[in-house]
Amino acid sequence: MKYIALRLLGLIAVVLFVSLVTFSIMHAIPGGPFDEDKMPLPKEAKQAILKSFGLDKPLWKQYLLYLWNALHLDFGYSYQSPGETVIQLLARVWPVSMQLGAMSLALAIPIGLLLGVLAAVRQNSWLDYLTTFLATLTIITPHFVLAITLILILSTALNLLPTGGWDRPQQWIMPVIAYSLSPLGTIARYTRTAMLEALRSDFVRTARAKGISEFRVTMKHVFKNAQLPLITIIGPMFPNLLTGSIFVEGIFRIPGLGQFFVTSVYQRDYPMIMGLSLLAAILVTVVYLITDFVYMWVDPRIKLE
Repeated sequence: MKYIALRLLGLIAVVLFVSLVTFSIMHAIPGGPFDEDKMPLPKEAKQAILKSFGLDKPLWKQYLLYLWNALHLDFGYSYQSPGETVIQLLARVWPVSMQLGAMSLALAIPIGLLLGVLAAVRQNSWLDYLTTFLATLTIITPHFVLAITLILILSTALNLLPTGGWDRPQQWIMPVIAYSLSPLGTIARYTRTAMLEALRSDFVRTARAKGISEFRVTMKHVFKNAQLPLITIIGPMFPNLLTGSIFVEGIFRIPGLGQFFVTSVYQRDYPMIMGLSLLAAILVTVVYLITDFVYMWVDPRIKLE
């Protein structure tokens, strides 16, 4: 309980720091949400709008007022979606990004682990070389290149799948593949490395000398001891994939959270920028806290102290 309390205090400190940095940077960028190039208005009307949103106050007052409202779960109204609060907007679009991210993780984790284990067990074989090549290729290839390639092959050339949308299961296939290939390759590479390190350990030679089957040695002894570095890699993938992708959602016209990362900055949507930043900060810190407990569950020798 003491450890959890200290980590929660650290979470609060991280969120406050992220909010301060984000608030300072977004107000340091030239321009505002109601400039003439974005919204031509008479001077009196512009002043009234700025006053209604509290943008006529000094920056330090705006920040303290935002923190006070945030403590009451009031994150303001989105400028790019009038009449809709930040929480309402997140409740509308974030489930789509979470669905995309969850399906991508469900595809990337088991396949990446399987390929990594097979490559390590069959080291220096054609399967190892092929897995290493494909994993490296998916890691270095950007999401938007994978997405466009899938559209050219599966939609334009073969006419098998629709080019975009999110209404039918057929429209989910290409976005999930494009979004999952990079984490899949990363998991496969790290699984192979961790497995090879564990395979060279003394306890593996001892287990083989006792006549234990190779499958049992691999799964019970080798894979179990290779889990800690994999947890370190897989944990941060959850907040990254569950908050959406600018390129994948934009190319496939998915009405998720990713598109708001760009439009919020371009339109100087201050409440949305702050809301997205705090959401990402909270997700990352919570995932790392959960990861620490998973460490202890996997290896009882690890103590939280």
